[in-house]
Amino acid sequence: QEAPDPQRTAFVLRRRWALYSVTPLYRFSDTRLRDYARLLSAFVAAEKQKGLAVEVGVELDIKVAISSLPDLRGSSRDQAAILVQLSSRPSASQKNSEEKLIWLGWFCCVAGDDLSENLPADFTCLPLFLVNGAESYTSIVGSWFQKTFDCCFRRLAISPLNLSWMAAMWTGCKVDRTSAMELVFSVPCLTQPLVISYAIHSEDAKALWDTVQKTPGEITQEEVDVFMDSLYSHFHRHFKIRLSATKLVKVSTAIASAHCEGNIKFLQSQYLTGVLMLLTELAISQIQ
Repeated sequence: QEAPDPQRTAFVLRRRWALYSVTPLYRFSDTRLRDYARLLSAFVAAEKQKGLAVEVGVELDIKVAISSLPDLRGSSRDQAAILVQLSSRPSASQKNSEEKLIWLGWFCCVAGDDLSENLPADFTCLPLFLVNGAESYTSIVGSWFQKTFDCCFRRLAISPLNLSWMAAMWTGCKVDRTSAMELVFSVPCLTQPLVISYAIHSEDAKALWDTVQKTPGEITQEEVDVFMDSLYSHFHRHFKIRLSATKLVKVSTAIASAHCEGNIKFLQSQYLTGVLMLLTELAISQIQ
């Protein structure tokens, strides 16, 4: 497996992406991307006239581009990722202004062999959809894909259990830049919402994980539990608060940050494929 080209995948980093799972696309062909862009562009224009997509009084001419991203896949067996871009074109009165990117979405499948192997020939497996931009455009683009390829989109939440796995996995990764690992917890059953933030130096978190992990390159649920329990015990010793009674809602590390509502920010290009592999697995588990 080759690392993705950092230049071609730079747009992915440091943006906040909303996650969706997508059922297989029926009769989708990556040789017809230009046709799809033209059809989606007409659909966006029609929806815009109904007043669904833009602010009142703002005239926007939306340009749609759909392209293939072969770098964003786990192996040659995976379907290449598909990028959808919406840009606003300047009106005739603003000839000198440039196009402005207003919405981005991309479908991908990284190591999704389990799902794609069992699919009939007419279906394409791109179970993970990531979006950066206004929900009004997400709704329009999603609606067009659902009608055109008979697929279904669902928001992809990340459970506290999966967040704890991410905390353990990303702590064990080697990175040049050191930054603290932060765990954010919400406290249930309170009239006023209370959030607890717990930051651990990355070197300390890595040292703890190294004592817990038995086989480098492999992670077990038991190891993740021991790692998190050790962090909880340390916190309780200092603050007399039992984090096990709260809900883990966010994990931030030097690799990526993820929120339970289904948002992610990628911070390191060399670990991009690994993070996408985990998210693809979550998306597939929601579909099945």
